[in-house]
Amino acid sequence: MTALTTAISPAPVIDERQTFGDILHAEWTKLRTIRSTGWNLGTVLAGVIAVGMIVCAATAANWGTMTAADRAGFDPTFGSLKGLYVGELAVGVLGALVITSEYATGMIRSTLAAMPGRRAVLAAKGVTMAAVVFVVSTLASFVAFFCGQAILAGKAGISITDHGALRAVIGGGLFLTVLSLFALGIGAIFRHTAGAISAFVGAVLVLPAIVSPLPNPWGRDITKFLPSNAGQAIFDVHANSGTLAPWTGFAVLCGWAVAALGLAAWLINRRDA
Repeated sequence: MTALTTAISPAPVIDERQTFGDILHAEWTKLRTIRSTGWNLGTVLAGVIAVGMIVCAATAANWGTMTAADRAGFDPTFGSLKGLYVGELAVGVLGALVITSEYATGMIRSTLAAMPGRRAVLAAKGVTMAAVVFVVSTLASFVAFFCGQAILAGKAGISITDHGALRAVIGGGLFLTVLSLFALGIGAIFRHTAGAISAFVGAVLVLPAIVSPLPNPWGRDITKFLPSNAGQAIFDVHANSGTLAPWTGFAVLCGWAVAALGLAAWLINRRDA
């Protein structure tokens, strides 16, 4: 009789000595090689600049027919940064896709097998994405501001050194960065692209529309604590009683992001990949 032998492949060796820097490098490689990253960041850059210029151009064209009250109430900085509303959708999609795309393809199993520290993987995704989003969105905010003020020159244009302007422009980058982290947390919770994006849009756009019609003070007081409404206070120079103070609003937005990421970090260790 001929003896039959079966070759057994050795189990893959996992290097548990990997540092957080190794995980960051891996996540950076994935982020920059995903096609959707370029499209979403390009949308942020183009959308923030283009919409801001359009708003400022329309204001400049109608400046002569505006009432004194309308002129006094116009915020040149906020007008040039109106494109951030387009940017928030783009970074929301990017934040969700950073993790849900891996669940969709099954790549998340390879990621977590190679890097057993699941929370470290989530943290690395957040750090790499936040760094990229902050650079792109802050650049877009500065370009939008200077282009907008050039269009408004001689009418309502202001300088970057004017009260609140620099804080608002940098705040635009911070606003989109924290929103992307909020979306990342939602993506890790839902693990499904359509569900995560729907939840993000619901929290950022739909929920304020549902809450704001409520009788005051309920509608006003609840609305200003919602993610987008709270966060936009940081780039709104002309704050009013219906909005939070700039850094208070930004802190509330950070709280939403921390809550989403915290729940995601708790769930990622308790669910199968």
